Amino acid sequence: MRAKKSFGQHFLTNEDIARRIADSLQLADGPSNVLEVGPGKGMLTKYLLEKDFSLKCVEADSDMVDYLNANYPALHGKIISEDFLKLDLESVFANGVGEGQPFYIIGNFPYNISSQIVFKMVEYRSIVPQLVGMFQKEMAERIIAPPGGKDYGVISVLTQAFYDGKYLFSVGNRNFSPPPKVLSGVIRLRRKEEALGCDEALFRKVVKQAFGQRRKMLRNTLKPFFEQKPGVLEEPFFTQRPEVLTVGEFVALTNRIAEA
Repeated sequence: MRAKKSFGQHFLTNEDIARRIADSLQLADGPSNVLEVGPGKGMLTKYLLEKDFSLKCVEADSDMVDYLNANYPALHGKIISEDFLKLDLESVFANGVGEGQPFYIIGNFPYNISSQIVFKMVEYRSIVPQLVGMFQKEMAERIIAPPGGKDYGVISVLTQAFYDGKYLFSVGNRNFSPPPKVLSGVIRLRRKEEALGCDEALFRKVVKQAFGQRRKMLRNTLKPFFEQKPGVLEEPFFTQRPEVLTVGEFVALTNRIAEA
């Protein structure tokens, strides 16, 4: 089974790393559901099958679905042959009356859609308490980056608004077949339980607008939000650039715009 560029496939070959990733999930007490995204040839899957939880996999490559069914009998009836990005996550672990049940997400994610996987997790955060995933190292660092650096951006703020992130470990490219041209990194994201504290749709709009021209001061990028009160932009706060604002400051800024 050769990797396909169209699916962004790089198969993990290191057993120890696969085991480490599987062990990185921190499950709550009681029965748990886990969804593996992009299992490929099942290197990570076989260690997940050893765990005491209900496991399902979602795989977009039909050839890999056939391979998994042939080589992992324990997965029969548990493989969702779909594109994760098009999947209704409420239906993955639905109960008898069609209500979506909570589940954890794990995977060696295809690098070409890894940021979209994170944004989908955020969209369905009410049923996704945690994610453990391997990303391109640069993307992993961007997702959990603190304010004040070049890695801090839209995906950092929109993820950290709802999840606490931790960088777990790096993975060299020789641990894959074929080897990617980049290093990889494994992170864990755990959902925050407190509410955001502002209008979420407006929050996203403000963050994206602010980082649209990240080297410009907020008084320039946020001008469209203060057309009725342009004088507000003369305050010292708006001489800052978006990369120095914390999530809390973006929340406060969003509330101020909502009142403007």
